[in-house]
Amino acid sequence: MGWFPHTPGGLERYIYDLTHQLAANKDKVELCGVGLPNTQINTPIKLTNLAEPDSVIWQRLWSIRQNFQKTRSQKPDAINLHFALYSFPILDILPKGVPITFNFHGPWASESLEEADNKIVSVLLKRWLIEKSTYNRCDRFIVLSKAFGKILHQQYHIPWDKIHIIPGGVDLNRFQANLSPQEARNKLGWPDNRQILFTSRRLVHRVGLDKLLQAIAIIKPTIPDVWLAIAGRGHIQAALEKQAQELGLEDNVKFLGFLPDEDLPLAYQAADLTIMPSQSFEGFGLAIIESLACGTPVVCTPVGGMPEIVEPLSPDLITTSTEVSAIAEKLEQVLLGSILIPSREACHQYAATKFNWQKIAQEVREVLLGARD
Repeated sequence: MGWFPHTPGGLERYIYDLTHQLAANKDKVELCGVGLPNTQINTPIKLTNLAEPDSVIWQRLWSIRQNFQKTRSQKPDAINLHFALYSFPILDILPKGVPITFNFHGPWASESLEEADNKIVSVLLKRWLIEKSTYNRCDRFIVLSKAFGKILHQQYHIPWDKIHIIPGGVDLNRFQANLSPQEARNKLGWPDNRQILFTSRRLVHRVGLDKLLQAIAIIKPTIPDVWLAIAGRGHIQAALEKQAQELGLEDNVKFLGFLPDEDLPLAYQAADLTIMPSQSFEGFGLAIIESLACGTPVVCTPVGGMPEIVEPLSPDLITTSTEVSAIAEKLEQVLLGSILIPSREACHQYAATKFNWQKIAQEVREVLLGARD
């Protein structure tokens, strides 16, 4: 679905890091996808671009099938699929006798329905034709959290014995606590005398940024210097900017737009707190472990796989609900120091121990090759 970092996003970063970790283990890895570089770049992975992302959908799917057939040279030891729509055109031409693992990153049809695709026929087509057909062709599944394992089991009737729960990983060479908040703020040009919240999100409805803005308005009278930095782009950006104006938050909220990847570790380290106010479909929360690796604690809503990450470190950092009042209450408690939060060292050590990519990639490799059946 794109090549990180040219196409930023949690899924793209996951694929990038996973494939590079597998290649670092001396495995021969080919990544087939849409919108991958056509020219040779410095990477240990073989990149095969199957289609261009801006082509119309039927041309894109036909191109995926044709180019996949043309570029096959040898039979692989394992196949790992990640997106049902782009897997669907090649299901019948995948080599026989090769184990196929599907990484389930979310219920695509349900997510489409929530993000304004309200055509019920389209949603039914996505679920019952494309998703179900793809999953029926797969031998085993990887999910990043128990929460998404439950969705895969309950909504798509995949047996639990085919589902493997393996969390995402974090690149500890990139995300580390090597700067003080003051140093990171100076590099970014951020305020040096305010309490800073940070969130890096795709600006869509389900991530709850509208509720976060309302929560900031609630705590502003008590914590007038609070400053929220929002990184990311998406189709509701204009609506969010208008909402911030209407709430009188011009001096409390900064929309950063696209944040260059090299600045992301700086932003985490510059913040007092990372906030994840998601309302639904948060299968894991890669930003949480990135922030923790940088030494910055995270407040999250009790949605999807996020509590599975945060609770072992500090259950006090999980809001009681997804409502505005609960988000506001938790932010106020943390910023006023009324609840104890883990230290920078504790946050980094937790991420480094639990979510080290080398360990995670080895677990994924065992599933792909059938060693963990």
